[in-house]
Amino acid sequence: MLGVALLALVMLAACEPTVRIQPPSEPITINLNVKVDAEVRVKLERQAADDIRKNDDIF
Repeated sequence: MLGVALLALVMLAACEPTVRIQPPSEPITINLNVKVDAEVRVKLERQAADDIRKNDDIF
């Protein structure tokens, strides 16, 4: 009985989990190919239309 308990203890000690935190060997790159040209253009066109409407006499 003592031998079985000793064997179980040795097996539990050998199965100890290990967690390693290592930085990546290459830098992390995030590629954001976002095209916001259309949204900016629409906002500028709306703003220009509002400005022309408010200041009709200067154009």
